[in-house]
Amino acid sequence: MRFRIKGARKARWAAAALTLALLAACGGGTQVERFVPARLVVLGDENSLLDDSGTPGNARKYTVNATVSATDPTLDCKINPIWVQVLANAYGLVFAQCNSAAAAVTAQMLAASGAKVDAIGAQAAQAGTFIGSDLVTVLAGANDIIEQYRRFPGVSEQQLGAELAAAGEALAAQVNGIANAGGKVLIATVPDMGLSPFAIAEKAANIDTDRASLLTRLTARFNARLRANIINDGRRIGLLLADEMVQTIAKFPTVYRFDNTTSAACLSTAVLPACTTATLEPATATAPAANGSTWLWADGLHLSPGGHSQLGALAATRAAGNPF
Repeated sequence: MRFRIKGARKARWAAAALTLALLAACGGGTQVERFVPARLVVLGDENSLLDDSGTPGNARKYTVNATVSATDPTLDCKINPIWVQVLANAYGLVFAQCNSAAAAVTAQMLAASGAKVDAIGAQAAQAGTFIGSDLVTVLAGANDIIEQYRRFPGVSEQQLGAELAAAGEALAAQVNGIANAGGKVLIATVPDMGLSPFAIAEKAANIDTDRASLLTRLTARFNARLRANIINDGRRIGLLLADEMVQTIAKFPTVYRFDNTTSAACLSTAVLPACTTATLEPATATAPAANGSTWLWADGLHLSPGGHSQLGALAATRAAGNPF
């Protein structure tokens, strides 16, 4: 459908178009040349991990792992990709941990299960020298938040929040160091732990305070200091607001095609990364069977494939749009 623009409006549109053209010619405005990474480096905890320690080239993930079919229990790491796989796929980059075709490896997996903020520096050191064609992802802090939360009520919320604020600042310093060394960084905030099934269960089991709200506040303390301390020049670092993503999905689940944002899809006996499409919560008289694509959480604290898909799409969009 075409719209006709007359008179003063047409003149204003023409002037705006000319201004944008001049900015592009002078190197201002939006990207002139699209950033295409030659290497992807993944730092962080199990939320970004492809673990092929037992199955080389066919990694398990800390979400709902997909089987080849309903009758074939063999896992296929390409199905139900985690967020960094979604990002890698956008650029045709390949992890050794999920490489059945034996293609050239162009993505480096350095994330580790249980990693906290203090592990990120050592992970970055393993990556070697960073150059301008490197894209580095960082997602860490969830394990720090849960560790501090478990000290409550023996330690006050004020003290826990202060320690998490310091951890957020420490992670920002690591991210800034990578950016200053030449790498282009996508840093994700920690998803709101107060909206997790773990938080909901903690709220139900404790009457001293609203434990879910406490976890939301602790997550916010960490994320706020992380955001406030990263380099904000709009060029070297791209910010992914995973906390706001989860909050929005929880508020408007049907808009994002989620059926359940409060329960874990995996059976409690299927401890990650052992959960597969064959070990999900079955249907009951009042609820349908769990689905990794339409339930937000895989277990009490980790996102489902549907959640990873949303975060991966956000990461790919930010990488393409940020003026790296």
